[in-house]
Amino acid sequence: MQKPRPEQPDERDGTLRFRTIWISDVHLGTVGCQAGPLLDFLRHTESKRLYLVGDIVDGWQLSRRWFWPRAHNDVVQKLLRKARKGTEVVYVLGNHDAFGRHFAPVSFGGIDVRDEDVHVTADGRRLLVTHGDLFDGVVQCARWLAFAGDRAYLAALHLNRWLNAIRARLGFPYWSLSQYLKQRVKNAVSYISDFEVALADAARRRGVDGVVCGHIHKAEIRPIDGVLYCNSGDWVESLTALVEHDDGRLAILSWKEVAQHAERAVADAALADGELVAHPACH
Repeated sequence: MQKPRPEQPDERDGTLRFRTIWISDVHLGTVGCQAGPLLDFLRHTESKRLYLVGDIVDGWQLSRRWFWPRAHNDVVQKLLRKARKGTEVVYVLGNHDAFGRHFAPVSFGGIDVRDEDVHVTADGRRLLVTHGDLFDGVVQCARWLAFAGDRAYLAALHLNRWLNAIRARLGFPYWSLSQYLKQRVKNAVSYISDFEVALADAARRRGVDGVVCGHIHKAEIRPIDGVLYCNSGDWVESLTALVEHDDGRLAILSWKEVAQHAERAVADAALADGELVAHPACH
């Protein structure tokens, strides 16, 4: 996986600036949504264009039980604020927020809502941007199974919180039960592989150079039979985004990398302020 090279911030606040940022699978409205880290990520990154690649709001869970803490509202407000300040925000709908497909394409609060889009990188590559659920046979042909899988995933996340609370007390790092199960179950691994190939095939049929998607919560950048496949990950467990640098380079960027960069910027600023106090004659 290609690692991003941090851009130089224009200010002393640790902000990283990119040409484009893609985030997906936030699942606002669920207990598993990591709204705090996402808000921190949004505060310390800027881009000319920001893609929300589906499942940002989880209509499936909200239709069962209303859950909307302040942190989730703060994320929405931050996205609207970015749009007001000049960031081009494009919301590509997914299966959990498919209720918006009845109205798309539409614009609200400066955010363009679409079923899909084609993004052109700085180096001229054309990328199909789609959530990916329309190429998922389970979602399209066995919706009941998709709902059952969603409930099983939420149960795994609930159990995972308890396990990691115990691991934290024992001094062990975070461990993902759901990711472990996906990697160990042969059918799940086959499903992910089939999904990635299906997306690459769709991009090839559209005559574009690559595809950017979400849906399976697995961040990835890799070529598949001559087509660039990119998945931005999720904000439930992996806490990752896909970013494009000013020269067109693509990379996976994690919340931890952004947080660490911001911490270093604060430390450097404090050190610089200390030096100026110690040498008041310096200009």
